[in-house]
Amino acid sequence: MIRHRFSAEDFHRMAEAGILGEDDRVELIRGEVVELSPIGKRHAYVLNALVDLLAPLRGKALLSVQNPLLLSPDTEVYPDLALLQPPRTRYRDRLPEAKDALLVVEVAETSLDHDLKVKLPLYAQAGIPEVWVVDLVREKVHVFRKPQGEGYGEAQALEDGELSVLGLKVPVKEVLP
Repeated sequence: MIRHRFSAEDFHRMAEAGILGEDDRVELIRGEVVELSPIGKRHAYVLNALVDLLAPLRGKALLSVQNPLLLSPDTEVYPDLALLQPPRTRYRDRLPEAKDALLVVEVAETSLDHDLKVKLPLYAQAGIPEVWVVDLVREKVHVFRKPQGEGYGEAQALEDGELSVLGLKVPVKEVLP
């Protein structure tokens, strides 16, 4: 099997040429274009809940929902949610990069393996300081902090209690459907 590797620049040119449509749910992972799972109603509910719960951080962080995040020259992902360093004007002429991310959140119903085995190591390598993976099947939130190589030095799975980001406390039970 022959695989063709692409850069993020190639990825954008494919979109500009119409090869990739605006509504295509794809990411660029280590040079390969990967199709994302469709979003179900529980996924959409949790994502909307997170936007609502994290809204008080406005001014401290920019809330970016399902938008591109450039991790390396050959990896551009679309996390469900990212908290980025403000101000938003810094992203007027460029895509947000790993160094801009304060928190990345993935909501997983059918994508848990992909999020934990493929994307999490990429986030760690890129130095994303904190990642939450909301596991809709087991109804828990996996929290990862302190990136080290392709993993995180601190990992926990929460079924209750609180999540904390930038001084904001978020009850785990309010994140889960």
